[in-house]
Amino acid sequence: MRYLLVVVLAALASLVRAETGFANLERGPHGVGFRVVQQYDYSRSYREKNDVVDGQPYTGERSRPVQTLVWYPAAATATAARIPYSDYIRTEATDDNYSRTKAEVDAFMAAQLKSAGGAIGETQARAAFAQRMWAVRDAVPLAGKYPVLVYAPGAGSPAHEAADIGEYLASHGYVVIASRNMGTRSYLMNIDREGAETQARDIGFLVSYAHTLPFADTAHIAAAGWSWGGLANLFAAAADNRISAVISLDGTREPDLAKQLPISRLTVPWLYISRKLASISDLNRRGIDTSFSLLNQAKYMQLYQIVMQPMVHVDFSPAALRFMPPSHFDDYTRQEVEQAYYWTARYMLAFADAYLKNDAAGLAFIQRSPAQNGAPRHMALYEPRAAVTGAVATRAGFALELSRRGYEQAVEIYRQLHEGDSTFVLSDTDLNGWGYELLRSGRQAAGVEIFKLGVTLYPKDSNLHDSLAEGYEAVGNKPAAIASYLRSLELDPKNGHAVERLKALR
Repeated sequence: MRYLLVVVLAALASLVRAETGFANLERGPHGVGFRVVQQYDYSRSYREKNDVVDGQPYTGERSRPVQTLVWYPAAATATAARIPYSDYIRTEATDDNYSRTKAEVDAFMAAQLKSAGGAIGETQARAAFAQRMWAVRDAVPLAGKYPVLVYAPGAGSPAHEAADIGEYLASHGYVVIASRNMGTRSYLMNIDREGAETQARDIGFLVSYAHTLPFADTAHIAAAGWSWGGLANLFAAAADNRISAVISLDGTREPDLAKQLPISRLTVPWLYISRKLASISDLNRRGIDTSFSLLNQAKYMQLYQIVMQPMVHVDFSPAALRFMPPSHFDDYTRQEVEQAYYWTARYMLAFADAYLKNDAAGLAFIQRSPAQNGAPRHMALYEPRAAVTGAVATRAGFALELSRRGYEQAVEIYRQLHEGDSTFVLSDTDLNGWGYELLRSGRQAAGVEIFKLGVTLYPKDSNLHDSLAEGYEAVGNKPAAIASYLRSLELDPKNGHAVERLKALR
């Protein structure tokens, strides 16, 4: 009997590995668990005292709702236990209002089904809604910890946009977390700098939430996103160095916003997969600035760029692609577009394996073109670009270079970094505080070099000359200390501290 059980389990495992889902994605070795967490980010508000849509007083919770969808590795289960696709759509009804009644949610679902039926026919729509997915609601997580991928949907898109890629990655050993793309103060995203930073903060909130999950390996986190989310995740990565890799699906096409990203803070590997190429004349007709490309400017990022020729912008969202009418597919068939999505997901998995699991096979995969990996010829263009090596023009990069080359090279290193990136500037207060931090930590000689950099950059700053004098005192260089105090007094005759120290030193 025991032998028979082992054989049955082995056969079940074989079936699990062979199972395919949307776009023929192959399920990994794990089952998939799914949970919905209705929570708030109490550190910021979402609702105004008076609603920004109807102007009426709002009496409910005004903190930002972040309804969170989580996919994670779980034990394999029978198909009957898995959720239908309609359960994912149902989550959208409560994206920003957790108190909606069952009747209200049912009415929402009826409207969604009617809309889908109008696009692809009622029979097909009902079949799509009833399709059994891989996930089991609130399944027991597998033992162990798994890398985390935070997914940011497109502008105004629901979190369940990530359902197919969430299940796919979870079955291959990842925790995938997503929340709806919402505006700063209302349901629809505001397409501006504040809107990008709002979604970036949502990503940061989900990164923090991941730390509460016992099965999440929070030492290895990536951010992914489609469209607007593919830009917002770069704002998140620039602000949070816990994000160690970024995936953008046809994002960053807002050059006015992309120009505002701090390039020197974007230093992680980047997988960028985009729609079919457009002509310059077409881009100009649509008012898209072609003189700037973040793909070219983000020089510190190891870039893997892939252009999927069968796909248009909306095709990167399976939640939309599922219900596209036949008229949507012009030059390519639905099968060809879904095949391109299949290879999109394959590259996402390999990229995550390479940079979150340090997997050599994953790295080898993303370093090959789709055609070299077995994709149809002419389906995709592959353009990798190596990151610029050397010092990065940030405070951290400057400090790292000082530790390598010596603090006595501070002036020269700063000059090189500033010439390479004019936005890299350390203020007089930055340098003054840094010098004192070094003095307090017992690294007096290094502190003196930072103060010397300060007076080089700000020669008329009396306070920096005073600080340099203290540094010289700390290393026992009395003549230099006196000279610096005298220079400080020349610039500020009211500097009582310099007067007192000169009396003591003389």
